[in-house]
Amino acid sequence: MKFLGKPRTRTAAFLPLCLLFLKILQPGHSQLYSNRYAGDKVIRLIPNTEEEANALKKIYHQLKVDLWQPSSISYVSKGAVTDVHIPQNGSQALLAFLQEANIQYKILIEDLQYTLEKTSSLRPQRNRRYLSGYNYEVYHSLEEIQNWMYHLNKTHPGLIHVFSIGKSYEGRPLYVLKLGRKSRTYKRAVWIDCGIHAREWISPAFCQWFVKEALLTYKSDPTMRKMLNHLYFYIMPVFNVDGYHFSWTSDRFWRKTRSRSSRFRCRGVDANRNWKVNWCDEGASMHPCDDAYCGPFPESEPEVKAVATFLRKHRKHIRAYLSFHAYAQMLLYPYSYKYATIPNFSCVESAAYKAVNALRSVYGVQYRYGPASSTLYVSSGSSMDWAYKNGIPYTFAFELRDTGHFGFLLPEMLIKPTCTETMLAVKNITMHLLKKCP
Repeated sequence: MKFLGKPRTRTAAFLPLCLLFLKILQPGHSQLYSNRYAGDKVIRLIPNTEEEANALKKIYHQLKVDLWQPSSISYVSKGAVTDVHIPQNGSQALLAFLQEANIQYKILIEDLQYTLEKTSSLRPQRNRRYLSGYNYEVYHSLEEIQNWMYHLNKTHPGLIHVFSIGKSYEGRPLYVLKLGRKSRTYKRAVWIDCGIHAREWISPAFCQWFVKEALLTYKSDPTMRKMLNHLYFYIMPVFNVDGYHFSWTSDRFWRKTRSRSSRFRCRGVDANRNWKVNWCDEGASMHPCDDAYCGPFPESEPEVKAVATFLRKHRKHIRAYLSFHAYAQMLLYPYSYKYATIPNFSCVESAAYKAVNALRSVYGVQYRYGPASSTLYVSSGSSMDWAYKNGIPYTFAFELRDTGHFGFLLPEMLIKPTCTETMLAVKNITMHLLKKCP
């Protein structure tokens, strides 16, 4: 990847001038679809020194940028790749600073509005028919996904049961789909959730794809038949229903929930920093306006509380927890909150290795795998760590395609290949679970 920059000059000396310029240009944080993202850019930066990293942190904070990678300014460090969405009226100042300070950068997306329109599913005459005509190769709104769930509940009573585990902050039902051949005997289960972060649209698309594949191949594929005969799958296609709906109607790049605080104007909590496991420690923020805000207390978000309550109630038979995110092309396992080896490391590592190899066998797409803390970054209060700490031995978080070319705007034409390869990884993990790792 070619990066742009000029010969090195004084980073520190140029910074105050740049910050002054940014202060004048500072935009409103949330932009609506109707406001357009015209002229907004997505820029990839790699600080070569801690001095450069600190300079970037100050600029990001001053400008209130939308960080795509990593999720928090605190993770910006020497050698770490950061992808930042910058509004049009701030990009000029940022680029001037980067060139003057010789911080390496590359413009990933030149005009965000143009890319959004090019890759957007918000266009008329899409195939939205249900029954066999439901189109799994486009992104669907929350209403469409919920209607799809109602339909499956009616048409596949032998394999599917849809139920609600509670309500979101804004009062929307939190639906879970129970998939598997009904049995009077004891069956272990796998939990799968998608859409914890609102803007990661490929995640709910995968949950729907998984259900489709299960129903279509149950009779013809011995592996799928074994999975559905021996296990139940609890699937939550959209965890963060309020945030997901908001990302369709108002701000495509919204990440958090939509809860309100009486003390702060900023809304929402990072639903993957709100779990009661080293809550609000390293990698989470106590500031309500930050994307990695941990919330006022653990399980403050009704969505997190509902899922945690359900998992606690069923933890004796739920043996695997899989959570789907984007983007980075990684398969992560505990711990997130510390650098330490989990007790059943060899089992989990073996499952991850086989899953990543199976995924790569389809299109050659490379996934990194390993403990979340060392493979991605340290983060506290995550659902994966919480599930593991609460007795679920196989817990994984997928970071789906891509590695930044499209970022959160993964085009619909890539839904099918992304989901096809991910299916193989999930089937591998599930079969590993059934084989009982020694």
